[in-house]
Amino acid sequence: QVQLVESGGGLVRPGGSLRLSCTASGFTLDYYNIGWFRQAPGKEREVVACIGNRDGTRYYVDSVKGRFTASGDNAKNAMYLQMNSLKPEDTAIYYCARGTTDYCSHYGYDYEYDYWGQGTQVTVSS
Repeated sequence: QVQLVESGGGLVRPGGSLRLSCTASGFTLDYYNIGWFRQAPGKEREVVACIGNRDGTRYYVDSVKGRFTASGDNAKNAMYLQMNSLKPEDTAIYYCARGTTDYCSHYGYDYEYDYWGQGTQVTVSS
């Protein structure tokens, strides 16, 4: 019953923008810290951002600071990741996940996030 569904990915040229959505069902998203992750082919999954609904923090990996902004809409039980000034190295499958900890994890260990979306592909290419 608990689900997270990402959407909004696609093909965009360098310098372009996309907004990813993470819509939750089966739980109230605002009660949890939510992580945004990405995984590129041949690379390990990395944390892109953590939205600290529990601890009030926001974390962005250095490579996206100033370009990506996370936000939420409680009425829609959804979180968003606005991605601007996209670069080819941003190409990856992007996931959202529900956190299990009080702190906003930067690491994404299995015990820190218990439910994951299916992912949405972001491709940045000219």
